[in-house]
Amino acid sequence: MEWIDTHVHIYLPEFDDDQRQVVDEALAAGVSHLLMPNVDSRTIEPMMEATRQHPGICLPMMALHPTSVKEDYETQLQEVEQWLAKGGFVAVGETGIDLYWDKTHLKEQVVAFRRHAELALQYDLPLVIHSRNALEEIFGVMEEFRGSELKGVFHCFPGDMAQADLAIGLGFLLGIGGVATYKNSSMAKVVAHVGLQHLILETDAPYLAPAPHRGKRNRSAYIPIIGRKVAELTGTTPAQTAHITTQNARALFGLDNI
Repeated sequence: MEWIDTHVHIYLPEFDDDQRQVVDEALAAGVSHLLMPNVDSRTIEPMMEATRQHPGICLPMMALHPTSVKEDYETQLQEVEQWLAKGGFVAVGETGIDLYWDKTHLKEQVVAFRRHAELALQYDLPLVIHSRNALEEIFGVMEEFRGSELKGVFHCFPGDMAQADLAIGLGFLLGIGGVATYKNSSMAKVVAHVGLQHLILETDAPYLAPAPHRGKRNRSAYIPIIGRKVAELTGTTPAQTAHITTQNARALFGLDNI
């Protein structure tokens, strides 16, 4: 079975001591690609180094994470645009709006998110959306692009079934990770409701490890654990889940051309 981890921060310091081993473990588990969202200007070089160290396996995205949108966001966005112009990225991500920690820069986050959506259209790339306590604000921006060719994924989808239907209606997939394996997780109902055709799998490693590893460092080798839970929730087999979610990821991120 082939799996794809569509969202992993393998370049962060948590993996400095064993990055190669963690990638090798993922490959041994059947995970063929590790897609890496950028955070801000500080993470670009470590991410690109991981791309060089693991060619064709660790694949980069480019964006400014919403929690990194501060007073200097315009300068940071210029750097994002310069990198995207060079090519070689599988998505514009991760971007979005995050109001969990701080609402100080909501206006700037909205501006930055809209600009990322425009860049995704400009370069015909999928948009990888981070949303925390901000789905309504995100849907508000995305309505501006309804009817366009904008596509992408709601990473670690945080909403209910009605919001899932709205995201899908906008042409987006839902990213499902370790949260779906947690006891009494609301994601169980969402996954069962939307079905495999609208899902891709992710870890968000080193964060959000699935049960029974919750609270420990996450890694891409845990994707099959998430996949088995998704199979259970959708009434399918792990093989069917691997095949469909992998095909979804390949189509969205253009991986057949890599």
